[in-house]
Formats: sequence, structure tokens, C-alpha cells
Amino acid sequence: MAGGNEQSMKALKEVWKRAENSLCADCGKPDPDWASSTLGVFICLSCSGIHRNIPSISKVKSLKMDYWDDAQVQFLAKHGNAVTKAMYEAHIPIYYYQPTYNDCQVLREQWIRAKYERKEFTKPGKQLPYSDGVKEGILWKRGRDSGQFLPRKFLLSEREGCLKYFIKQDAKEPKINVKIDVINATFQPEKIGNPNGLQITYLKDNKTRNIFVYHDSGKEVVDWFNAIRSVQFHYLKVAFPIASDNEIKNRLTRNFLKEGYMEKTGPKQREAFKKRWFTLDHRRLMYFKDPLDAFAKGEVFVGSGENGYSVQKGLPSGTQGNFSWHYGITIVTPDREYLFTCETENDQLEWIRAFTSVINQAMTPQEYASKCLDAVSFPS
Repeated sequence: MAGGNEQSMKALKEVWKRAENSLCADCGKPDPDWASSTLGVFICLSCSGIHRNIPSISKVKSLKMDYWDDAQVQFLAKHGNAVTKAMYEAHIPIYYYQPTYNDCQVLREQWIRAKYERKEFTKPGKQLPYSDGVKEGILWKRGRDSGQFLPRKFLLSEREGCLKYFIKQDAKEPKINVKIDVINATFQPEKIGNPNGLQITYLKDNKTRNIFVYHDSGKEVVDWFNAIRSVQFHYLKVAFPIASDNEIKNRLTRNFLKEGYMEKTGPKQREAFKKRWFTLDHRRLMYFKDPLDAFAKGEVFVGSGENGYSVQKGLPSGTQGNFSWHYGITIVTPDREYLFTCETENDQLEWIRAFTSVINQAMTPQEYASKCLDAVSFPS
């Protein structure tokens, strides 16, 4: 820790060691070693970079390398994460997504700006751009066949309980009209190739349909994301009146458990293994020829261990299909075995952990119903 008198350094260490300051105030990452001398919060290196982009609000300094004078240390001691969060996070809507250090840059940046720059959560009942129950605007949408991103008008309506998009801005009939309860939204900047890339998925005839969109404004795309969560929350409050707010919150948008390339073979297990992009969305394992495909080539339901599902490391002895990757995985279901290979051992272990986390969970009545409806499985 550079500079400063011994007493000031000791006081800074004492404030820093408080339990309330052991996690980043913005993303929850352990052991933050930066702080804002104007807000009084302890933050991680990554979040300090976002704070540095709003210098009119936050001045950040390293707790290890920078000089802290007595007045700045006293300010930190008077504030700290608990006091500051109580002020800036006093009235966060239950449906608002609060990102963690595992989330993408645009989510974390807009969360920080919403708190400190726009002060969206300091007063009760404040009108927010994602809380009106209706949102309309232009998003750049990837064409299903062309792969080209084109501007499309989207309309989200709580009253109608749906999300629509229109080919032309003056079109009267939407291209799609999707019920809000079958929609998921998750940020996919790397997959889409845009820092504000958002993947919207929904079920159509019990098959997953993907829509890939972005907006040039990070604030606008995050507002869309939280507007979807807001409409879903109020829809589910009506549909499940005895459920608690937290129970409903946990049923809003979700991140995929795991995505990436694996090789697969067909049901006869004698065909050559082919490289495909896989997405594990809780109990739905889907594969795509390309990560940006609109529809999955195949899906399989991953049930619970008590219902005959398991995951095993490696392939059955005598597997005949040709494969170039050698880290195998076998998914056992009551109907058949599914065989995959991964490029690296680390990929293999990560996929096994993801499958195990799903298989170890008991199935809900809704998941039993979904399994009965889901007749889709991997073709050859």
C-alpha cells in the first residue's frame, strides 16, 4: 500500500477488513481491492473500470497501490458497502436483474450506471423505462436464413401478455406473436458478435426457436431485457397468486447452464461423430449445426436420477463410430444412450458437472408434463 502515514494506513486496512466490504459492492466478487473515494464503496478491478468511465460520479483508487489521505479514509469508514448500498439500492424492483461478476460487460455497466448515475433505485415508485408494462422500439434482428441483421419493430405488451415483432415499421400484422410465459432472454455478446447481443428464445410447437438481436445502446438493450422480466413477473403473479415474489423471480429469464461444441453420433451409434453446437437449457439439451441457427436440429429431455437418467464419463466399450475428439460422455436415459465427445478433458468435466446438476434435481410436475409432450430426440 503506497504512501500515507502509518495511522491512516492502519485505519484503511481496518475499514477494508469489515465483513460488509469483503465482496464487490456491484458484482459480488470476493476480495475487492479497489474503492470509490466519492461513493464510499469497495469494488473489484473489473467494476472499477466501469466506475472510471463515469468520473463525474465516481473517483476510484487502488487500495494496495494508491495514496489515501485521512479525509478519504474517514469517508470510507463512514460509508462502506452496507451504507452506500442501502442508499442506492433501496427500491430495486423484484424483477430487475442484478448481475454478478460472471455476467457480461453491458449488464454490469448498466447496473452500475442505473445505481449511481441515474439513481433509479433511490426513491419508491419512481417511473422506470422498463416498468410501464409496454415497450416498443427498434432492435437489429438477425435474419433466420440470410444471417444479416436488419432493423425490426418489436412490441412488448403486459396487457396482451405477449412479445411481437414486425417486418416493417408500419406493418399491421406481426411476423411473430409469442406468449410471454414461453419466452426466455439471455445476453450472448460473444455468440452474436456484438457487445449488446441478446438471444430471445421461445417454445413453438414444443420446439425451441431462437431470435438474435442487439441495439447500439447498451442502456436500451438492458431496458428491453428488464422489461421482459417485468412483464413476465406480473403475468406470473396473476397465474400463480399464492406463489411468493422470490418464487416467481426464480422463474423469470435464465442463463443457459452450458454451451459449446461437442461431437455426437446417431441412435445406431455406428455413424461418424459430427461436430455440433450444444446448449443445455436446464432439462433441454439441444444441438445446432451453427450457434446462430434459429431452430435446433434435435433436442432431448434430461430427467432426474430417480427417473432413470445418469451421466457417465467415457464411451461404452466397443463404440464403433469414428470420432476425432477423445473425451467421451454418455447420457443414459430410460429409452437409449446418447454418446458425445469433447475436445479437451476440461470441456468433458464441465459438461459432466452441468449434466449432473440437472440430473440430481427432482423433477417438477411441469417438467413431467414437458417430457410427455416432448417427442423430439436426436436424429442421426
